[in-house]
Amino acid sequence: MDRAVFGTKEGDIYVGHGPFTTSSEPPLSGVAFYKNDFALSEPEPWLLPARVEVLEQSDAAALEVDWTEPESAPFAEVFREVVEAISRGVIEKSVPVVTAKGHAKSGGPDALLNRLFAAPETLRPYGWISENEGFLGATPEVLFRAFDGRIYTMALAGTARSDEAGIFAVDDKEIREHEFVAQTLIAKLSDLGMVRKKEREIIDLGKLIHFQTLIEVELYQHEKTEKLIKRLHPTPALGPLPRTTETMALLKEWRERLGCPPEFGAPFGMMRDGEFEALVAIRMIGWKGDEYVLPSGCGVIEESRLVNEWRELALKRSAVRDLLVG
Repeated sequence: MDRAVFGTKEGDIYVGHGPFTTSSEPPLSGVAFYKNDFALSEPEPWLLPARVEVLEQSDAAALEVDWTEPESAPFAEVFREVVEAISRGVIEKSVPVVTAKGHAKSGGPDALLNRLFAAPETLRPYGWISENEGFLGATPEVLFRAFDGRIYTMALAGTARSDEAGIFAVDDKEIREHEFVAQTLIAKLSDLGMVRKKEREIIDLGKLIHFQTLIEVELYQHEKTEKLIKRLHPTPALGPLPRTTETMALLKEWRERLGCPPEFGAPFGMMRDGEFEALVAIRMIGWKGDEYVLPSGCGVIEESRLVNEWRELALKRSAVRDLLVG
């Protein structure tokens, strides 16, 4: 039976059980999950469950996967194309994604689900489990939360190891990448209401650290959830700058060439009694049968260097494996 998984800001992990009723619009009350792909191509992304429960830890057998790391040459080729597009003034930033692949030797999705209980409070569980395929993850990035006439969102960009916090705090490249994201996000929101931005801070995810800027918008008027999703997705941390038809088409081509799963970076959300929150589907593992995938992305700007970005991609995958597989 299909299951949808969503971790709330309070720390509970909700599981919606099928059969699901699909809809193009969110319900007026009750619980519904929002599931789409990166291109937002799903005509009925709202999933109304037959029942909902708060997840309890089980004794599922551990998942063991033989992983094959992505090859560097295809990424290097895409990286050079991104840098060339930046030099020509087509883009300022884009986010290529590479994917490790693996074959399960033992265990299955319920083992991944069980590992979500070990996620630190800075990571939010989410996912979808169907009969033979799905994805589960624990993301540090919230697309937005809409409640009581306000939007709460964040800029999340810039990555380093936790033991590099001192140098990370003054790294010009990482700061510039983060400010790209923060200022672009504020520009997207400024006509919707009064924007308040907090100071940039470093959040610790255990093995990784990121820059984070929290943003709140007091809306001038009610905005439909779907409109907000389309305005804010993809986040500047996952999408191109500027976001145009041309730059989105380039990103789509690069993602497909590197084998990026369509749900990576997509919004995944839950509506509960009129309050909606959408997460950004990163730090995930996907599967089909016994075949598993683990994608990771990096923001490429003018100052980016190939070896540093390749190292960051591996660091992100390692953090996901440590959390979800062990």
